[in-house]
Amino acid sequence: MTRLPQPDATAAAHSAALVRQISEDIRARGGWIPFSRYMELALYAPGLGYYAAGSTKFGATGDFITAPEMTPLFGHTLARQVAELLPATAGTLYEFGAGTGRLAVDLLTRLEALGQLPEAYVIIDLSADLIDRQRATLAAALPHLIPRIRWLSALPDALDGVVLGNELLDAMPCELVVHDGQSPLQRGVALGPDGFVFEDRVLPDEALKALAASRLPPVPGYVSEISQANTAFIATLGARLRRGALLLIDYGYPRHEYYHPQRHMGTLIGHYRHHTVHDPFYLPGLMDLTCHVDFTAIAEAGLEAGLDLIGYTTQAQFLVNAGLAEELGGIDADDAARYLRTASAVQKLTDPTEMGELFKVIGFGRGMPIDWCGFASGDRCHTL
Repeated sequence: MTRLPQPDATAAAHSAALVRQISEDIRARGGWIPFSRYMELALYAPGLGYYAAGSTKFGATGDFITAPEMTPLFGHTLARQVAELLPATAGTLYEFGAGTGRLAVDLLTRLEALGQLPEAYVIIDLSADLIDRQRATLAAALPHLIPRIRWLSALPDALDGVVLGNELLDAMPCELVVHDGQSPLQRGVALGPDGFVFEDRVLPDEALKALAASRLPPVPGYVSEISQANTAFIATLGARLRRGALLLIDYGYPRHEYYHPQRHMGTLIGHYRHHTVHDPFYLPGLMDLTCHVDFTAIAEAGLEAGLDLIGYTTQAQFLVNAGLAEELGGIDADDAARYLRTASAVQKLTDPTEMGELFKVIGFGRGMPIDWCGFASGDRCHTL
């Protein structure tokens, strides 16, 4: 069995402080909280949650590697799609959860080369630590474009532009539900003699009960997730998008695959120093928690909000459609080391056994042309 890396004393103390805060929250709420509340605190508790504190999250020294950290060609290819859409809007490019700022650098670099710089680049992020890193990354790489970049901690009342979210939905708190063979139950978190433990209760919320009853197979012990936060987020975007495009990239499945009877343990996982961890209570505050995205639910939420569903396809198909091969062809093949490194990253982005098939791209629009280059072929809307 693989031994997970142990935190140093400072990191361990940080996690212990968050454990105390979550424990106090459980006691204050009668000894039990929904898993969504636990996940919210584990990821976003001010100063202590995984995304609210200062540990390294992205890259080789962090807990996981996202596509923008692998190669600039990811952002350069997305920029081709953005360049096609921006002129039909007021010209603002919005990015949610911008990580280290790497994607922003790559998008702006390529958009400048294409002559399609946005009037403003707005980053919406809740993490003060990550915002500091984004500022530093962008100031070092593109100092002349800093006047175009703004940071917000809340969603604007009105949006007119192109909205991007890469690996955004998977980090929103989800509910855990379990079927006992008779009906679905809500899985929550209580305090045991040695720490946090799962405890199942009757679903008190009628809306969640209806969702669970319609989605979970009636298999005893079947566990899965329902993300009401995801669909609420899409509904809010739909209400505030006056004109523009919404492009979301994440890992997940359409509903018939998400709740397949064989996927009986759900999709909830932790990421800690490039290890997959199945215990969500392991080192709170030091480990990322994610669940895969039900893209059928995302499509339904967008349509209910009055948005046009433009397309849904795999990351591989979208990147190929948008010009990834042309971007790779622009790398000097005589620089063998750089070319091989870039080609290896492109292979991971597009290989069906790596990120190419698991990651999906979904696009919505309002008042926009419907022919987007990224969905020119391989659109899978019929599978949602």
